[in-house]
Amino acid sequence: MATTRTERRPGAAPPIPVKILIAGGFGVGKTTTVGAISEIAPLTTEAEMTTAGIGVDDPGIRSEKTTTTVAMDFGCVTIDRSLKLYLFGTPGQSRFGFMWDDLARGALGALVVVDSSRLDDCYPAIDYFERARLPFVVGVNAFDGQIAHDLTAIRWALAIGDHVPLVQFDARDRLSVRDALLIVLDRALDRAIRERDT
Repeated sequence: MATTRTERRPGAAPPIPVKILIAGGFGVGKTTTVGAISEIAPLTTEAEMTTAGIGVDDPGIRSEKTTTTVAMDFGCVTIDRSLKLYLFGTPGQSRFGFMWDDLARGALGALVVVDSSRLDDCYPAIDYFERARLPFVVGVNAFDGQIAHDLTAIRWALAIGDHVPLVQFDARDRLSVRDALLIVLDRALDRAIRERDT
């Protein structure tokens, strides 16, 4: 499927909008994920990190992160003439968790971004989508092109069943992000078909 912008023919129906969440812990690459794939300049609500966040917001030892998302990130990508994804990146810190219900309203699926060296940070996102019964995919962000543990060990550590797709991807790479989002879209479509047929 092409992810480049496609021109609409006169009289053709507009693409169907599909809302997808990009979620996960603090500093795992959510803003980078949205920015890598969005065909528009992404809307971000980044604020400078301050000394008040020391000991509260831990971006990890490999991070040079100096800003944090305080509301959401937004971007979009046209899959083809019939489908357009609207991406909403959630804030990662637990103190902004009250926003998740609003951001999740109307979403068909989610990509939970994980830093394999800080697996504890992604448990709240996984728990949220399991409770919300929203289809999700766990995407392990390959910082510096590698992950700290293999995918089998990560699946075991996260205690996610085989029905939850677990993929490695690079949040900086457009094609890698596209492939992860297509898996989210497949999960959402599978669920819609099952619900229609029951």
